[in-house]
Amino acid sequence: MLLGAPGSGKGTQGERLARRLDVPHISSGDLLRAEVRDGTALGTTARGYLDSGRLVPDDLVFDLVLPAVLAAAEAGGYLLDGFPRSVAQAVRADQLLTRSGAELQRVVFLSADDDLLAGRLLERAAAAGRSDDTAEVIADRLRVFERETRPLVEHYRARGMLREVAADQPVEEVTEAVLRAL
Repeated sequence: MLLGAPGSGKGTQGERLARRLDVPHISSGDLLRAEVRDGTALGTTARGYLDSGRLVPDDLVFDLVLPAVLAAAEAGGYLLDGFPRSVAQAVRADQLLTRSGAELQRVVFLSADDDLLAGRLLERAAAAGRSDDTAEVIADRLRVFERETRPLVEHYRARGMLREVAADQPVEEVTEAVLRAL
């Protein structure tokens, strides 16, 4: 699993690593945005959370992500990004995945400072026209990460599963560092 704040490179690294490891890259954010784009009931509910930078409720995320993870695990493995996003989600996911034989084996934390993260997100907003990447929403998303998701670093460190990689390096160097961490 890749763990990191918005803009840390989880998506970029997830795609690169999935190709190198020949496993599916499962991104909760991509799955949620696809639901919003497709206008599904789940997407309609999730849209308000995504647009304001808040975390989508656990039940919605589990309904979306777990089937993809279980299918990928059955087929040989997966690279997860953006889920779980809180310790409560992690505890619940750990129980469900362990019972299903699909438990996480390693967590890589992509660390970077907030200025770098905000700059990357603003660049992405300009390049891709993502409506969820305004300066105000970015600042809120980083606060939400600190409050809700950063505690996962210690959760997984205590379980001996966490490796940390500096995400402020060139993309290829981050990829190689993550592969070494795995």
